[in-house]
Amino acid sequence: MPRTVLITGAGSGFGRGAAIELAQRGHKVIAGVLNDEQAGALRTAEPKLSVVKLDITDAKDIAKVDQWSVNVFIANAAIGQTGPLSLIPLERLRAVFEVNVFGTFAITQRVAQAMREKRAGRIIITSSIGGVRAGVGSGPYTMTKHAIQAFGTALRAELRMFGVDVCLINPGPYATGFNDRMANDPGPWFDRERATPEDIAVMEQLVQRITVGQMDPAEVVKRYVELVEAETTELVNFVPPDIVERMGKSMPAR
Repeated sequence: MPRTVLITGAGSGFGRGAAIELAQRGHKVIAGVLNDEQAGALRTAEPKLSVVKLDITDAKDIAKVDQWSVNVFIANAAIGQTGPLSLIPLERLRAVFEVNVFGTFAITQRVAQAMREKRAGRIIITSSIGGVRAGVGSGPYTMTKHAIQAFGTALRAELRMFGVDVCLINPGPYATGFNDRMANDPGPWFDRERATPEDIAVMEQLVQRITVGQMDPAEVVKRYVELVEAETTELVNFVPPDIVERMGKSMPAR
């Protein structure tokens, strides 16, 4: 049965792929993007999509969700951030939490309230392997995904009483460009010219861990579609299913 699906972060990566695939499968997809450039490219790629500007940190944009009757909401928007936790400026860490945690919470809560009233719907929250594992250099990002993991877990238990299903999707390292940008560019606060050998080693370990051997993102897009169309879901959905074991073997021994 065709569903009305709202997805954030549809301008790139998994969100873009999932929006296009779902529209091609006959679902009505409202694809949230950040800017006109992303919107134009997405409309060209799949004219069936309804593309809207949707910044999850903007209260006016979040209020737009009230105009749509959504069967499935995919909370996918996020930003990356890496770097040594002993050095990252607090204001930069706050900015990452503002998008990945508080922005995700704000728009998901808005959708959840409407679904509670209808006593129907599904919310799919994009976490990460970083929602259950953390390693050197990835702390700023994985901290936010650990918070999202807790959010999705608690929300599933609470909304079950209202007939609303909630699940998490936890991808490993896939070649969307997100990991490469995150690993190779912590930001201007991290000065490689002045960094200690130990801090450089942290970043080099991170690059090896999350950019080498990345997989085909089509696997994750396929899982998004399956979760949208499934009769029921499990709370946590790792992609691939054995990614925790794989990443565990790649972590340096203590």
